[in-house]
Amino acid sequence: MNNIRSLASGLVLTVSLFATPLYADTLNIGIYGEPSSLDAARVNGAVYDNDVLGDLFEGLVTLAPDGRYLPGVASEWASSEDGLSWTFTLRDDAKWSDGQPVVAEDFVLAFRRVLNPKNASVYANLLYPLKNAAAINKGEADLSTLGVSAKDDHTLVLTLEGNTPYLPTLMAHIIAAPVPSHLVKQYGNDWTELDHIVTNGAFMPKRWISHDHIETVKNPYFHDADKVTLDGVNYYLTEDLSTGLSRFRAGELDVMRDFDAQRYPWLKDHLGDAVHLHNQLATYYYALNQREGHPTADKRVREALNLALRRDVIVDKILQGAVAPTNALVPTGTSHYEAQTMPGLDTTVEERMKKARELLKEAGYGPDHPLTLKLRYNTRDDHRRIAVAAAAMWKPLGINIEQVNAEANVHYAEMARGNDFDIGRASWVADFDDASNFLGILQSDNVKNYGGYHSEAFDRLMAEASAATHDGQRQQLLEQAEQQALGDYALAPVYSDAARNLVNPGLSGWEDNAINRHLSRWVTLLH
Repeated sequence: MNNIRSLASGLVLTVSLFATPLYADTLNIGIYGEPSSLDAARVNGAVYDNDVLGDLFEGLVTLAPDGRYLPGVASEWASSEDGLSWTFTLRDDAKWSDGQPVVAEDFVLAFRRVLNPKNASVYANLLYPLKNAAAINKGEADLSTLGVSAKDDHTLVLTLEGNTPYLPTLMAHIIAAPVPSHLVKQYGNDWTELDHIVTNGAFMPKRWISHDHIETVKNPYFHDADKVTLDGVNYYLTEDLSTGLSRFRAGELDVMRDFDAQRYPWLKDHLGDAVHLHNQLATYYYALNQREGHPTADKRVREALNLALRRDVIVDKILQGAVAPTNALVPTGTSHYEAQTMPGLDTTVEERMKKARELLKEAGYGPDHPLTLKLRYNTRDDHRRIAVAAAAMWKPLGINIEQVNAEANVHYAEMARGNDFDIGRASWVADFDDASNFLGILQSDNVKNYGGYHSEAFDRLMAEASAATHDGQRQQLLEQAEQQALGDYALAPVYSDAARNLVNPGLSGWEDNAINRHLSRWVTLLH
């Protein structure tokens, strides 16, 4: 039985392929997971969190349909000559959905909540450029020392640890959205309950039926409300991609936020312009558990797994060429960065398998001591097919794979705990176009470091890159950091992902972009 979080009525369905919905100004989106919270400080960090919270909240900076960065709550900003201080001027007409003004103190409180170690925010590291942020998040400094202050209601000042030229792009992420301080002070963490919540984005939540859908309506107090044509947006949990395709073809969904890459040729033939496949800064990989007691803590085992993984076969045979194989974490095309490569993967399959067998023998595995590994993935048919293929590739090495799957939120919670897997499916989609956003997930203190990779050399290079004042020096340090991690076989990259969406041709305002983020405020349903 569904858990109804509000008694408001109105499940909206549509009736035919690409048909106009019964309520023409309501956009219906299929998302492949349910947000764990409407509080950015408490989400699990998945794409669908951005889909929903990105429509409900607006940060200092926002995104255009094509992915360009635009003024959001901030009307303008400027940095000091040394780049260590940034001043954001808030627009006069920014309001919460209860009519209260959005003020600088709302951002101060938001940033402190994210970095408060009690909240264990998965996105906390994105705010590490702020002065004392890392120390606060590790419990080594007081929240009051964070480099954020409200000069007055309309002026926010950020003080940084080092020069961070990409800071405005960070401010467009959901983690940098404000919180309504007047409600947080009254309700604490319960401020996001539907009876209490207010938002400052184009939409506000009306109803949430757990494991089914979230309904939102237009926020009349949004500063650009006059230009928002939609009356609301509904987000339908659609983990099964075949079900999502069926609902899209039936006209029940205007947008489906993913499709099975294996079906791309068929989809293109049958749905034409509704099929959107676009280059994206994203990497699909397997985390390799390096915690004590796991066979994958041995570098030789991790190298063997990487050597035997035939990424070209996975891409060409399973995913029909809809993505590109990779042996790196940072995708090709990332700005101001030269693509790196994992050592030893440029030889023939036969040479790689021979080397892999030698490594496993050195590690003590063989016919008398077979290696069994647990591979965990979130339940979805394409993840299952890839896991089956990978297991078959490792089988000739004498490796037995035990497969375990769970729905997305459970899967990532288990991955974060770091115990019940040796190999874990994961992916990273760029929050912003910078190599540090990918490499950061391998830092020792990052909660997204599912494999528990720890390298003093890697951490030092990342720290030096963060402190670098020259762009060329910073790029070189980041590239060295990735080479360190790839040489340690810290993970098993599989492919550089592409943004896959099904989009009703009867709408405008949707544009493909490199970070695959799409704000519904720009969308218009055509009649």
